[in-house]
Parts: sequence; structure tokens; C-alpha cells
Amino acid sequence: MTEAAKTPVAAPATAPTSKGKVTIGGKVFFWGTGRRKKSVARVRILAGDGKFLVNDRQVDEFFKETKDRQYVRSPLVAAGVSTTIDVLVNVYGGGYTGQAGAVVQGLARAISIFDVALRKPINDAGLLTRDSRMKERKKYGQRGARRRFQFSKR
Repeated sequence: MTEAAKTPVAAPATAPTSKGKVTIGGKVFFWGTGRRKKSVARVRILAGDGKFLVNDRQVDEFFKETKDRQYVRSPLVAAGVSTTIDVLVNVYGGGYTGQAGAVVQGLARAISIFDVALRKPINDAGLLTRDSRMKERKKYGQRGARRRFQFSKR
């Protein structure tokens, strides 16, 4: 056995306790990352008066469909904090529905870090779970993922 194998290994450093918490300019931000299909959302929340911006635009201006607007606000409603925190979101990739799903997961993660007591109602609503459904790839010998070329018997 070599000398390197006999020497004891140092204990790993403890993980920082402020995961998802950043202080910038005296303001405390809590952040969470959400993903859905090809979309990625970086969500930052802080104590405030209920402002909700997505890519520097109001949430109702960014998401045109009513179902997306309601879905994006569902973590705030489940936690009951829609008027006490400000939400700042940067989202890119995918389409509107994928972006809405990414914002929901990122917001749910940020709220669960903001107040640990709010994690249970958010988790019960199923908002912390990643939606793993992706686009199925095209297969060779076919027109698409499942569509085959037309078959002719004669």
C-alpha cells in the first residue's frame, strides 16, 4: 500500500446555510431556478408590495393567455403571499407554456427558501415537482417521432 493511500482524508467542508439567499446592496433576495421543456427561468423574490415582473415587463403583459397568467400566480396563491413579496423573473427558451411552467417551478423553489413553513402548502399543490415531459425525438425510417411514411400494399 502506498503512502498516499494511508493518509487520512480531511472531512468535507460543510455546505453553506444560505443556499438560495443573496444580499445585494442591502436587499435580501431569495432565488430559485425552474425548468420546463426547453425553458429556463431564474426567479428572484424579495419582501415588497406584490410587484411581478417577467423579463422587465408586467406578468399580464408578458403572458397573453389567461391559463398561463393563473398558472404563474399559483405558487403565490398556494403560499398566501401574493401581496407581500416582489417577484423578478428572467426566462428564456421554449414557448409561452414551457416558460410559464419554468416560472412556476422557480417561484415555488424561491418561496420555499424564503419561508420554510410555506414549503408544505406549495409541495401539496405539486408545484415543486419538475415536469419531465420533453419533445420526443424523430426516428430514422419515419417522418417524425411516431408518424410513419405512407404504406402501400400494391
